[in-house]
Amino acid sequence: MVRYSENLRPCLARLKPYVAGRGTQEIAAKYGLPPAGIVKLGSNENPYGPSAKVFEAIASVRPERYPEPEGLIEALAGYAGAPPENVVIGAGMDGVMDTITRLFLDPGDRALIYTPTFSYYEILTVTAGAEPVFLLRGPDLEVPTEVPAGMKIVFICSPNNPTGDLISENDLRTIVETTDGVVFLDEAYAEFSDQNFLPLVGEYENLVVGRTTSKAFGLAGMRLGYAVAPEWIAEEYRRAAPPFFGVTTPSVAAGLAALSDVEHMRRSVEAIRRERDRLRRAISEFRPSGANFLYLETAEPSGIVAERLLRRGVIIRDCFSFRGAGDHALRVTVGTPEENDRFLEAFGEVCGRP
Repeated sequence: MVRYSENLRPCLARLKPYVAGRGTQEIAAKYGLPPAGIVKLGSNENPYGPSAKVFEAIASVRPERYPEPEGLIEALAGYAGAPPENVVIGAGMDGVMDTITRLFLDPGDRALIYTPTFSYYEILTVTAGAEPVFLLRGPDLEVPTEVPAGMKIVFICSPNNPTGDLISENDLRTIVETTDGVVFLDEAYAEFSDQNFLPLVGEYENLVVGRTTSKAFGLAGMRLGYAVAPEWIAEEYRRAAPPFFGVTTPSVAAGLAALSDVEHMRRSVEAIRRERDRLRRAISEFRPSGANFLYLETAEPSGIVAERLLRRGVIIRDCFSFRGAGDHALRVTVGTPEENDRFLEAFGEVCGRP
């Protein structure tokens, strides 16, 4: 094995594996808890799930057939208010970003990442042989608008994961207009906010806005993402993308069905926003959020608080694995009213609150 391992790319030694939210089965086995009694608020999933039309569509899928994504791209274009030739798809937002970085990053290039944020940007940059440049967000978690020279890609997440904060339109425009690189704006959680920067793609030749069906549409298990890009980037994307863009026949069927029932998505988003407001009223330390999760800093180390909640059957996210977040921050997905009540009760016990 030793001589074969010498073929590995040296850049991999710089990476830590991506840390996902803890799973129900894992926690049930570790703590001896019944799976049905565990509340999962650590992965930013939509607790209401997708439209009933999605289940009907998946049931009629023929898995022996390759996907035919053309109709899905048309439907996504209609939803996004963009020409179909500007819309590209991938296996989740991760798949979209993988192809985007394949277009622009060569070994030795540099990409800008504002921390704390989604850790996959770093993985994409390093595996391309490029150099991530980290800029810590400001005192109120704002994004610094002065972009260092020589950035091939600038990654921005808004609403930001894990903090939930939003970039202003003025700040976004400043960054896009003052860099020679391509700005990738990750709007995975946009539907939970009042912000939508998709129309700006028509104004700039270096702005790509990524979206996903995982969050608001409740299709996390389908792995279906998309982006609106300038036509020249979309054209190159189609050249570099994997066969069928990496999507599957079930994910195409699910995406089409979800887009045919946008009202279901909007109802679930409104329910989540109401519960998000209720949680903030109950725990004043939660920061304002434009996403389907809330972020707070803890007096005790976050790992200790998270462990105590796990023992009570409540899964939240310790943000220690997010570069720049430190070891006193938690992220809590907004669940159903019943799930949120369980969290509030457990959090009160753990933190000594009434």
